Amino acid sequence: MDKLLPRHRRTLGTFEVIEFGDEAEVAQLRARQQVPTSQDLRWTWEYGSEVAELRALYEKGKLAQWNAEHDVDWALPCGPEEWIVTPEGSLLAQVLKLMGRDEATQRAAAFDEIGYLLSQLLHGEQAALQLCGQLTSGCEKMDEKWYAASQVADEARHVEVFSKLLQRKFGAIHPISPTLKFLLELLLQAPSVREKTLGMQTLFEGMAVGIMDLLRSQSRNPLLSDVLRRVEQDEARHAAFGVLMMRRVVRRSSAEELAQMEDWCFSVLEALNANQQLDMLVLFGPKWGIDPEAVVRMTTSLPNFAQLNCLPYVHTVVPNLKALGLLTDRSESEWRRVGMLV
Repeated sequence: MDKLLPRHRRTLGTFEVIEFGDEAEVAQLRARQQVPTSQDLRWTWEYGSEVAELRALYEKGKLAQWNAEHDVDWALPCGPEEWIVTPEGSLLAQVLKLMGRDEATQRAAAFDEIGYLLSQLLHGEQAALQLCGQLTSGCEKMDEKWYAASQVADEARHVEVFSKLLQRKFGAIHPISPTLKFLLELLLQAPSVREKTLGMQTLFEGMAVGIMDLLRSQSRNPLLSDVLRRVEQDEARHAAFGVLMMRRVVRRSSAEELAQMEDWCFSVLEALNANQQLDMLVLFGPKWGIDPEAVVRMTTSLPNFAQLNCLPYVHTVVPNLKALGLLTDRSESEWRRVGMLV
């Protein structure tokens, strides 16, 4: 299978990682705000419902709307003076504990780490906002357009709630990870509705559900828990939309096309996995006296690395891809090799 970002790969211990080591290149990547895309716009003259399950999902979404400003209790505290997640839920906290640093330092580092993670989720939500606008234009059936349009509103609300949480409680929005920016632009520039739906709705929305559910299970902060719960319930619908859309695509695809989609799914998620939080570790390493390479060597050599690493993948993405026939025996060994599946 072809690997994404081959120029940025190297081996740490026995694990191949992706790392952007050139600060000038990272700055240039982040500064590029215009993304050229090419996409056909589709009219349809059938205004009745043609896909009942998509219309039902659209109706469900209308009943589940919430207001990011008025339904969230912004008076609730959220700060580094208390553990906002369990100590075990923070890589930085665990590393600092091994280094003998005091609990207050561990707590503050965990606060930094969660702020960084939420920032990446925020940037991903902006990409989803823009991609769903593309889907609204490119989808063929009105049920697809209606649902994609409703997701645009959802994603706008997610951008709003995460940006307010970060600005009001964390005091900063961290820049987008260069690895994540590359992958999100890959989806935004994808030429077809099929690739956009598979990449964003099935892969990244599924990953978002897994990450948020894991973070919510580790949360000790009521405000963080409530925001995650609200966003996660929307994301579950979005991932379901991806499955419903792709199920129909898969039915009419040849064996060769299915194999191509299966390989593409793995290549996208493998690149995300190959970063192993290096972008975050490089950012905070100097502040907390941590060697990013040493941390990655340590975590990837743990006997239970795969069991810990696979959690965001096996929550939603793996079951959905298997149900679609896009994770089969031909690729499963590769998923296991890189620790995305046990």
